[in-house]
Amino acid sequence: MTLALEVGTIAVYMVAMIAIGVSVSKKNKSTEEYYLGGRQLGPFVTAMSAEASDMSSWLLMGLPGVALFGLIGGGGTFAEAFWTAAGLAVGTYVNWLVVAKPLRIYSEHIDANTIPDFFSNRFQEKNGVLLAISAIIIVIFFIPYVASGFASVGKLFNTLFSVNYHTVMIIGALVIATYTILGGFLASSFTDFVQSIIMTIALIVVLWFCLSTANGWDNAIGAAANQVPGYFKLNAPDGSYSPLTIVSNFAWGLGYCGMPHILLRFMAIEDDKKIKVSRRIASTWVVISMGCAVLIGVLGFSVAKHFNMFANAHFDAERIIIYIADQIAQINPIFAVIGGLILSGILAATMSTASGQMLAASSSVSENLIHHFFMKDLPAKKGIVIARITVLCITILAVIFAWNPNSSVFRIVSFAWGGFGASFGPLMLCCLFWRKTNVQGAIAGVLSGGAMIFIWKFGIAKLGGIFAIYELLPAFVVSLIVIIVVTLATGGAKEEIAAVFDEVKQIKKSGINVAELD
Repeated sequence: MTLALEVGTIAVYMVAMIAIGVSVSKKNKSTEEYYLGGRQLGPFVTAMSAEASDMSSWLLMGLPGVALFGLIGGGGTFAEAFWTAAGLAVGTYVNWLVVAKPLRIYSEHIDANTIPDFFSNRFQEKNGVLLAISAIIIVIFFIPYVASGFASVGKLFNTLFSVNYHTVMIIGALVIATYTILGGFLASSFTDFVQSIIMTIALIVVLWFCLSTANGWDNAIGAAANQVPGYFKLNAPDGSYSPLTIVSNFAWGLGYCGMPHILLRFMAIEDDKKIKVSRRIASTWVVISMGCAVLIGVLGFSVAKHFNMFANAHFDAERIIIYIADQIAQINPIFAVIGGLILSGILAATMSTASGQMLAASSSVSENLIHHFFMKDLPAKKGIVIARITVLCITILAVIFAWNPNSSVFRIVSFAWGGFGASFGPLMLCCLFWRKTNVQGAIAGVLSGGAMIFIWKFGIAKLGGIFAIYELLPAFVVSLIVIIVVTLATGGAKEEIAAVFDEVKQIKKSGINVAELD
């Protein structure tokens, strides 16, 4: 009975997501609508879809897993979870405050529907070199990112129902691909909105159960503190968290200004005057949700101990919410439905991010590579067909990358996050705020940032000591320096490009909605 109710709740949820894709599929009459929803998103949907697509399974699996890992002898600490979450919270707010409005205005003014479009059109590029490089980088880093989401689906069902990891991972991938292929950006955004609500409910219920099982806050925190003395010190009990390490984890927040699936939400809001409302909603939700996720990792130790979960030789800290949901479902039939809803929350976190990433990667291939370089006179209907085929191809590649069931969600996401943050983050800031930026500096910055992610992670970081930091921080700094140096060395921006920059700056100052100028 319990199992049937859990599975039934999850099934209803997945069917509902596909239904949303079907319902909005007829609204996609052009690739602009398919990839950007015609720039018609309201402030609430914009905020919640941006954050739902941001958080991914990392919120309900990766972050609690990192917090719990340090309590079971894994070598991690509360400091890593805390400083990472703090950096992301600050990064979210600053991204909405600094990047959202200028990008919304600039992207429409230069007729850009994707992030590679924006970079290329910003510099009035004719040969498409920056366009192609940006599109290829998106594919390189998004495929493993999407794969981490698919892996979360496989872990979820494999843990709960002992079904074959690969089978359920493929089924989950097909569900995500189906509503994304049918509904495009609108389907992704509206399902993200629904999924953010489900994720919130899941976090609240799990947190309540943890406190209830541990007999209150004091007992739960006390159990963690007794397990690892000094666990709650934000510089780590063994002194391994130096100020530099803290800064590098806090640097997760730098990645936001380079995340294509989040930046697209800024470009799609219907009115740039409503961005302030979206910023407040998004920032509040992020702080609360990540705070709950970290606490679940800490309090989950008491729950795992109470139910003797550590006796399981295959216990995985990243699956703590899955284990807790299963215990909740055992209480009675009503709680079995709630347990199914919590599991749907994990699916929601995964699906919301994967769909947004699949669209961003798809647009890079179909719009920025195929359409721009090989099929310039492509009719609108055929463009949408190619876009949908591209989503399917990316799904297949991500399934292949997700084939290993033992991969860490947190580590995969951190690498892809760093890749986008270092490749696109410095350039996005320079595009929006530095008049002199030119295409030579842009190309050099994107390449150096992306390359440094690999060089630092797989080479320099292995030296240990001060070099064993999150690769995003040094790669971001290198990319920014390269953009500035190369731009100045090559004479800065052409006058006609700088003139467009001035036009956008004036529009922003005037307070006129850019859509009113058309």
